[in-house]
Amino acid sequence: MNAIVAVDSNWAIGNKGQLLISIPADHKMFRQTTLDKVVVLGRKTIETFPGGQPLAKRTNIILTGQADYKAGDAIIVHSIEELLEELKKYDSDDVYIIGGDSVYKQMLPYVDTVHVTKIDREYEADAYFPNLDKSDDWEIVASSDEQVYFDTTYCFLEYKRK
Repeated sequence: MNAIVAVDSNWAIGNKGQLLISIPADHKMFRQTTLDKVVVLGRKTIETFPGGQPLAKRTNIILTGQADYKAGDAIIVHSIEELLEELKKYDSDDVYIIGGDSVYKQMLPYVDTVHVTKIDREYEADAYFPNLDKSDDWEIVASSDEQVYFDTTYCFLEYKRK
């Protein structure tokens, strides 16, 4: 199973329900990576999408505690146990955890690959991804050249569980 995330230098991922920065190349990489795959996300995350609608050309699975929640054609689950049961229907290599922070934290024990866009900047934030650099369980197995978007540098990293 995979996770895909953009983080700042403090492993922050969001503030007040929004991404920290919108980098077109990061969005393109996200689209290319997750197209025709399964994406797992929380209710608060999908509500930040245009019209609160699921991502097109992907199987969207939403984890929420709200019993009667609906969002387009998304599959709704209400617990990690129910989510794990649903995910048995798919090849785990095709599953991507896409946020937000509580879904990342709950699902990280089941993930073996994390695709990270690492942004060389610090932002005001209230949502974080676990810092994989401080964990002995993870190692960087691939990295892109440094990229620049206006005055922001970033790179794409791939972490694998050891």
